Amino acid sequence: MVQKTGIANLPLHYGRVPTWLANRMSKLGAIMSQAIIHHYGRDEFLRRLANPFWFQSFGAVMGMDWHSSGITTSVIGALKRGLKPLARELGIHVCGGRGKYSRQTPQELISIGSRVGFNGQELAQSSRLVAKVDSAAIQDGFDLYLHSFIVSDEGKWTVIQQGMNTHNKQARRYHWLSEGLKSFIDSPHAAIEGHPQGNIINLTDQRAKRSRSIQIELLKTLSPERILSEASRCENINVPSKLIGENTIPYLNMPMHHEVKAKNISSRRLLGNIAAAIDRGPEDFSELLLTPKVGARTIFALTLVAEIIHGAPCRFSDPARFSLAHGGKDRHPFPVPIKVYDETINVLKTAVQKAKLNQNDKLDAIKRLDKQARQLEYHITKGPSVGEIIAHEKDVSSLYGGRSIFGFE
Repeated sequence: MVQKTGIANLPLHYGRVPTWLANRMSKLGAIMSQAIIHHYGRDEFLRRLANPFWFQSFGAVMGMDWHSSGITTSVIGALKRGLKPLARELGIHVCGGRGKYSRQTPQELISIGSRVGFNGQELAQSSRLVAKVDSAAIQDGFDLYLHSFIVSDEGKWTVIQQGMNTHNKQARRYHWLSEGLKSFIDSPHAAIEGHPQGNIINLTDQRAKRSRSIQIELLKTLSPERILSEASRCENINVPSKLIGENTIPYLNMPMHHEVKAKNISSRRLLGNIAAAIDRGPEDFSELLLTPKVGARTIFALTLVAEIIHGAPCRFSDPARFSLAHGGKDRHPFPVPIKVYDETINVLKTAVQKAKLNQNDKLDAIKRLDKQARQLEYHITKGPSVGEIIAHEKDVSSLYGGRSIFGFE
C-alpha cells in the first residue's frame, strides 16, 4: 500500500510563463528526464514525480518561482512538450494538464494504449476515479483545476493533480503512484500537499472505512429527508481534534514571501554543492565539458542539476536551494541567467547523446559532481552566505544574460 510522503503549503500564484523560459524548461526537463531514465529506469522516474519535495525542487532548478503553485502547471506543461517527441524512445507519455486539457486525459490514454499495447480503457477509468476521489471523497476546500496522468509503456503511472482555494490564496497538490496501489478509496495517495486548513473530510483515509460502510447503509435504509435531519442534528456536536485526525507526517511549508532567505536553504548542502564545483570541476573539465564558453558558474548549476538526477529523497527538503542554479522568472532569487541556462542544456544534451552511443563518460562525470557534493558537505565549514551568493548573482546578472518577466537586466 502506498503511503503519504508529506504535506506542503503552496501560495496560489496567477500569471503565465514567458515563451523564452517555457522553451528552455521543456528542453532542460526533457534532458534531465532522459538522464534519470538512463541511469535508473522508467519506474524510478515515476516514483520521483510522485514525491512532492522532489517535484518542487525539479521545478525550482528549471527557473520557475521556487515556492509557488505555478511550478505544478509549468513543469507538467514543460514535460508534456519536451517528452512528446521522445515518447517512443523513452516509453513515457504525459497526458492531461490544466483546464480543458485535463478533460482530454481519458481519450489520450485510450489512444496511446492502442498504439503501445497497454489497456487504455482501464487507465482512462483510473484517471476518472483519481479525479473523483480528490474532488469528492476528499472535501478540503480546494477545487481541482489540473489533472496530469504520466504513464509508461508498461501501463504504470503517476498522477499529479492540483486544486485551488481562492479565498485563502493557497493551492494543494495531490500525488498518486500506481506502484503498490490496491484500492482507490483506502489511503491511495503517495502524498497530499498543502497547509492544514482545519477540519477536512477525507473519506480515503483508512480510518474512514467504517464511515464509508455506514454511509452506504444509510443510503439504503433512510429517506433523503431523514438523512438531512440527522446531519443538521450533528452539526453542533464538538469532535475532539484527536479523533478528526492530525498531521502525523512532515510537511514542507512553502512561505508566502517571494524572496529566497537563508532560512529556506540548507547551508551545509549548499556549501557542499559549491565545494564540489570547485573541487570536481577542474578535475573533470576536459571529460565533462569540452563545450565552448562553459565556465565555473555552469559547473555550479550542474552540481544542483546532478542532485536532482541522482539525489536521495531526503535531499529535497529545501527546494529553494535549487533556485540558485538558474534563478527565477520573477527575479527571485535573481533573474534567470540565460547564458548559464543554455550552457547547462548543451552540456547535458551532449552527455545524453553520448550515453546513447554507450559513451557514458560525460554523464558519469555529472554523477560524480553529486557524489562529491555529498562527501564534501560534512567537511566544509566556511563559504559565502546565501545572501552573499544572491547579491553577487544580481550584480553580475547582465554578464550572464539575466532575464525576467520584466525584461533583460
